[in-house]
Amino acid sequence: MPSIVDIAVNNEGFSTLVAAVQAAGLVETLAGEGDFTVFAPNDDAFAKLPPGTVQTLVQNPPQLARILTYHVAAGRLNKDDLIKLGEVTSIEGSPIPINGEDDFEVKNATVLAADIEADNGIIHVIDNVILMG
Repeated sequence: MPSIVDIAVNNEGFSTLVAAVQAAGLVETLAGEGDFTVFAPNDDAFAKLPPGTVQTLVQNPPQLARILTYHVAAGRLNKDDLIKLGEVTSIEGSPIPINGEDDFEVKNATVLAADIEADNGIIHVIDNVILMG
């Protein structure tokens, strides 16, 4: 089974995320031993950010890494697990609220595809970049 990074690299919808993970120096982490739960913004999600935001973040790897690690939780948590929990703590350290009442939502993002299995975790594709605060 492919790793989280392998799945992202081999999916056209994640080119911005892959570039951001590379710029932040997180490839080895997300390709390594898990398990991780990744809330993966697709390219459309990054395109919703104000113009120049991604370029600015790529030029500031520590800030970019902080934002990206806010999209990752420790452990292999599927949709049902996340909805039961109602909140998870990111590996960045901040809480991520989960809402499963109407749609399956993670903070300000709707989950477009849930429970994509990888050998070192699980991916949930989201329609917005989630920001701390």
